[in-house]
Amino acid sequence: MTPNPTDLVGLPAQVSPPVFVLEEYDAGRLPAGAFVACAVLPAEDGTDGPVLGAGASELSDALGVDLLEVLAFHGGSGAAGELIQHALPGGGAVLLAGLGASRPRDFRDAGAALARAAKGRDRLHVGLAALADDVALRALVEGLALGSFEFHWRSAGATARPVATVVLDAAPARQPVVETAAAIALAGWRSRALATTPSNLKNPAWLAEQAAVWARESGLDLRVWDDSELREGGFGGIIAVGQASATPPRLLQLSYSPPKARRKTPHLVLVGKGITFDSGGLSIKPADSMVTMKRDMTGGAVVLATMAALAAVGCPIRVTGLVAAAENAVSGSSYRPGDVIRHYGGRTTEVTNTDAEGRLVLADALAYAAAELKPDVVVDIATLTGAAKVALGLKTGALFATDDVLAARITAAGDAAGEALWRLPLAATYEERLSSKIADADNAAGGPGAITAALFLQHFVGDLPWAHLDVAPVGDTVADDGIWTAGPSGFGARLLLHWLEQDAPLEGIS
Repeated sequence: MTPNPTDLVGLPAQVSPPVFVLEEYDAGRLPAGAFVACAVLPAEDGTDGPVLGAGASELSDALGVDLLEVLAFHGGSGAAGELIQHALPGGGAVLLAGLGASRPRDFRDAGAALARAAKGRDRLHVGLAALADDVALRALVEGLALGSFEFHWRSAGATARPVATVVLDAAPARQPVVETAAAIALAGWRSRALATTPSNLKNPAWLAEQAAVWARESGLDLRVWDDSELREGGFGGIIAVGQASATPPRLLQLSYSPPKARRKTPHLVLVGKGITFDSGGLSIKPADSMVTMKRDMTGGAVVLATMAALAAVGCPIRVTGLVAAAENAVSGSSYRPGDVIRHYGGRTTEVTNTDAEGRLVLADALAYAAAELKPDVVVDIATLTGAAKVALGLKTGALFATDDVLAARITAAGDAAGEALWRLPLAATYEERLSSKIADADNAAGGPGAITAALFLQHFVGDLPWAHLDVAPVGDTVADDGIWTAGPSGFGARLLLHWLEQDAPLEGIS
């Protein structure tokens, strides 16, 4: 029996995204009770109103329903994400989905809206695929998959079930396009599910167990450092942050090589912050601010989900994923404001705020990557600073980079994936704020907080091309919105995969 790719260690069986079938179907042969979707396009110059997409006339005849009258009755405009549902005899329905300007993101939003409307159904027929080029088809599939997202820990099972099968009105020859999109969507689903898992189950050791499951499934090599190995290895930041917890810290290393890898095959290291719960430590957070802190390992979740999908998208370079996992707890063994930490490689940090813990664990992983793994490029991702949220709001992540080509590639991948980033400066004028009277740096240098946090991390990568993604602004979604479901977002896996599936993702970066 094939394992459910969305099941997680220790949790009840989870629901899965839809299965996608490609079939140039005949509207006249749809089964009774069918759920079928048709595109709506906004009015063009010289037309009286919105128009229906390809196949609508045949569908109207087959159903015995004037779909233009239905559209007019509901005041449909064809705006992106708009959805009109018209019930049919036998329990079926026709779904009129607005495509706006027919951009890929419009197909993605339409797919998400259709997925939510079709929950609990066995089958959904989607005519929108006939209007989509390959880029738009991928976006449509991602929307249909991620709009279906559900997570549960209920004794009676999930309260909603994604539509089991989506039939796309497209030639079977386009199957590779759909398979790639489904793999990328699954990575987004998995990173979201990991970030949503409650912290009474999710601790560093559990994260290592889950990594082992996906490593076996995906053919990845996995190494796990336990707390004693971390102490012996000099990972002082990870040890300090995790030493107060009853569940000790871990460092996870997953390794991927493409089938024809050689010694000179380019090598990328991805580093993820894996704080499985963040109380703030002795610099404790207010109660309201702690509610979402089970998702403070979003960066680590993104790295794990991305690594597990590299083979499926045909990534052509070697990739190593590092997840620095710890629980920032409070006990008699907590690290304290005023302590000095020695990181991997010897650099020291004076702790002035134990709630600025993410940069401490990332520092160890980045220093280890730079010293031992010989990467060509390093990228880290973390829900790192509230300051990034203040700067950018709740829908855009922050990007810092030492190389313009690297920044452009990641930004473009984010745009393609619908995971937007905005580049902020590594402004050296604020470097002096990192100064400490007794150590190499202060871990809480103050404002501008996103920039000073990035400057802190930059010291641990040396001269390597490096990008830092601060996804704290987009770590949570307030309400269902397009492909996003209320709760932890898992933001980042899809943008990394849109980048790493390219033929030469590191070319020109130096």
